[in-house]
Amino acid sequence: MNQIIENLRQFWQYTGFANCNVQYLIMICIGILFIYLAIKKEWEPMLLVPIGFGILIGNIPLFAGLNVGVYEEGSVLNILYQGVQRGFYPPLIFLGIGAMTDFSALISNPKLLLIGAAAQFGIFGAYALALALGFGPSEAGAIGIIGGADGPTAIFLSSRLAPDLMGAIAVSAYSYMALVPVIQPPIMKLLTTKKERLIRMKPPRAVSQTEKIIFPVIGFLLTAFIVPSGIPLLGMLFFGNLLKESGVTKRLANTASGPLIDIVTILIGVTVGASTQADQFLQWTSVKIFILGALSFVIATFAGVSFVKFFNLFLKEGNKINPLIGNAGVSAVPDAARVSNNVGREFDPKNFLLMHAMGPNVAGVIGSAVAAGMLLGFLA
Repeated sequence: MNQIIENLRQFWQYTGFANCNVQYLIMICIGILFIYLAIKKEWEPMLLVPIGFGILIGNIPLFAGLNVGVYEEGSVLNILYQGVQRGFYPPLIFLGIGAMTDFSALISNPKLLLIGAAAQFGIFGAYALALALGFGPSEAGAIGIIGGADGPTAIFLSSRLAPDLMGAIAVSAYSYMALVPVIQPPIMKLLTTKKERLIRMKPPRAVSQTEKIIFPVIGFLLTAFIVPSGIPLLGMLFFGNLLKESGVTKRLANTASGPLIDIVTILIGVTVGASTQADQFLQWTSVKIFILGALSFVIATFAGVSFVKFFNLFLKEGNKINPLIGNAGVSAVPDAARVSNNVGREFDPKNFLLMHAMGPNVAGVIGSAVAAGMLLGFLA
C-alpha cells in the first residue's frame, strides 16, 4: 500500500496541476482569448488560431526534465522552434507572399510606392521611443519593426538582434496585424476631411505581362543593392513573384502560395505561441513591447495618411489621391487595403478603393523588408 501511495505521489508531481501557478493560468486565458477572437470575430484566424493554441501548448506547467518544452534542448517543440530562432521560416513565408501577390496596382502607379515608404516611419518612430524607454539599440531595432505590421519580418529581425525578446515581439506583431481593422479607422477618420474621403481616383491602367515579369527582377536588384542585408526576405519575395508572373512555373507558384505557406504559417504560429511560457513572457518588458507595438501602428497610420494629404498639395485636381489609402502603407496584406476600402465606402458606397490601396499595401511589404535590412545593417 505504501508503494502505491508513493507511486501516486510521484505521478501527481509530474502533472500540470501540481506545477501550476497564476501566471500559467493568465497565459492560458490569453491563448483562449486569441482563439475566441479568431473564431468569433474572424480577426486574422489564420494567424490567431495557431498562435492561440500554441500559447496553450507552451503554458502547460511542466515538471523539469521531461524534455518536451519549447526551450528544452532537443525536444520536438524545440526542434520546430529552430525555424523561428534561426530565422528560416520568415523567408519561406515571403516566398509564398510573393507568389500570391499582384503588384499591378503598384506598377501602374509607381508614386504609390512613396506611401508605403512613408508608413515605415512607424518603425523608426517606435525605434526612437524604445531607445527613450531604456532598451538597447539592437533591442529597440527589433521592437521598432513591429510598426511594419509584418510578423515574419519581425521574427527575422528579432532572431538576429534580440532573440531574448522574440516571443513578445512576434506575438505583439501578429496581434496588432489582427487588430488593423480596429486600430486604423479612427485615426484615418480623425486625420481626413469629408471632402478628402470622397476623392475618387482614376482606374489603374492595364499592366502588361512583360512589365509584371520585369518588375521582380528590377525590384530585387534595386532593393538588394541598397540593403544587401535584406536579401533573405527580398530575394524570396521577388523570386516568389517571378514564379507567379513568368507563366511557365505555375506548379511552383501554386506550391509556394498554397501548401508551403500554409505549412510554414502553422509551424510559425504554433511555435511562436508556445514560446510565450509564463515564466519567460509575463514580465514588464513584454508589457512595454506591447505598448510600443501599439504606438508604432498609430505612428505608421498617421504617417501614411498625412503623407498623402501633403502629397496632394502638389497634384492637380483630378489626379489627387484619396488619403484613406495612406493607412495601407503598412505591410498587413490585404487587411490594411480592405480597411481603406471599407472606410471609404462608409462615406461613398460606390467609391471602391481596394485596388488603389493594394499599391501602397504591397509597397509596404517591400518597405518593411528594406527597413529590416537597414536596421540589420547598422545594428547587427
